[in-house]
Amino acid sequence: MTLLPAPLRIAEFRLYWIARFAAVLATMGMVVIIGYQVYDLARAAPSAGGYGMSIRAASFQLGLLGLSQFVPLALLTPVAGWVADRYERRTVARLANGIDMSIALALGWLTATDALSLPILFVFAALHGVARVFVGPAMSTIAPNIVPPKILPEAIAMSSIAWQVGSVIGPAIGGFLYASDPALPYWVSAGLMLVAIIAISPIRPIKPPTITGNAHPLRQMLDGLTYVRLHRFLLGAITLDLFAVLLGGATAMLPVYARDILKVGTEGLGLLRAAPAVGAALLALYYAWVPLKRNVGVKMLLAVGGFGAMTIAFGLSRNMALSLGALALLGMFDMLSVYVRSSLVQLHTPDAMRGRVSAVSGLAISASNELGEMQSGLAAGLLGPTLAVVSGGAAAIVVAMGWAIFFPELRNARTFDPPVAPDPLKGETA
Repeated sequence: MTLLPAPLRIAEFRLYWIARFAAVLATMGMVVIIGYQVYDLARAAPSAGGYGMSIRAASFQLGLLGLSQFVPLALLTPVAGWVADRYERRTVARLANGIDMSIALALGWLTATDALSLPILFVFAALHGVARVFVGPAMSTIAPNIVPPKILPEAIAMSSIAWQVGSVIGPAIGGFLYASDPALPYWVSAGLMLVAIIAISPIRPIKPPTITGNAHPLRQMLDGLTYVRLHRFLLGAITLDLFAVLLGGATAMLPVYARDILKVGTEGLGLLRAAPAVGAALLALYYAWVPLKRNVGVKMLLAVGGFGAMTIAFGLSRNMALSLGALALLGMFDMLSVYVRSSLVQLHTPDAMRGRVSAVSGLAISASNELGEMQSGLAAGLLGPTLAVVSGGAAAIVVAMGWAIFFPELRNARTFDPPVAPDPLKGETA
């Protein structure tokens, strides 16, 4: 037990980590399969039950899919953050995971009975977005309440690792399972969500933090956005990830590359999805025992630039081995960026605001992922998939350079320790 990182020596944190990892593994696996089914159904001939669309038209459907998942996230994020700060966080997480489990079971049944259509997939993608918007803030704010303050940075880092590794391994596993049986990824996702619900249940009830003041609940919901806007450090960290992944994400195009460019099919899609997972997992294992402590801001900015460079390399590659190598390095850079950003956001936020600020951060992540898919789909529809991926990678590099200039607070962050600073929401001044 003493060989484990400090947070994992705490029983409640181990249960929390298992729950978070299982939930992320399940939801991210569902996302990639929904995307592949949309693209495959759009491309398939009408005689095979498809829509017979061209590559560009089918790629555009992936963009619409991203939009269908993002709209409920955008509308409900203030509500989800307020709920995480107002009600018992374990209960919120269990209910949201239960809803998502029901969605996975429904999609599994529809897939097994060949009853899928594009409208059905879009509807369930939107419902999946609703469940995810409540899971995120509730789960991410539990960790700071179950570990001693002295190891909070390591706990937040371990929580970030669970999210990041699950987010890249989940799609990889989903791709392999889909090649075996199209309905199997959904059955496995439902099982993993049940694991998450069971794992989080023994954790002691977490009393909601006290929300000071008599502001109307709608005002309290919007306080998360206000808090981030008035704290330049948080604003810079959150928007860095938002714009870099929004413009530079290549994952939405993986079904296109697997089916029509590299021509490696669903088995190849599983390998392409697994490559970032391998890179992220290796770096995560390293940081589990050797936590990052110095020059964290500069390393985050460099990681975003590396993410963009590897996106370009993948977009130009027509060799499977080279593509896998580029994606593995992309996963490493993405892991480093998320690890630093998530830790900084949690540690620079008071507990009474963590739910609402985590919701804003989650909205940025979802915007970068879902709207990134929409942007990639639209760009691929206009420019073709290769130019869309390459231009997106170049844009991510530009974002990293721009944020290094316009947000010196990020560049100057030496450690994860938050500075003692005035609170603009309370009218304090330096």
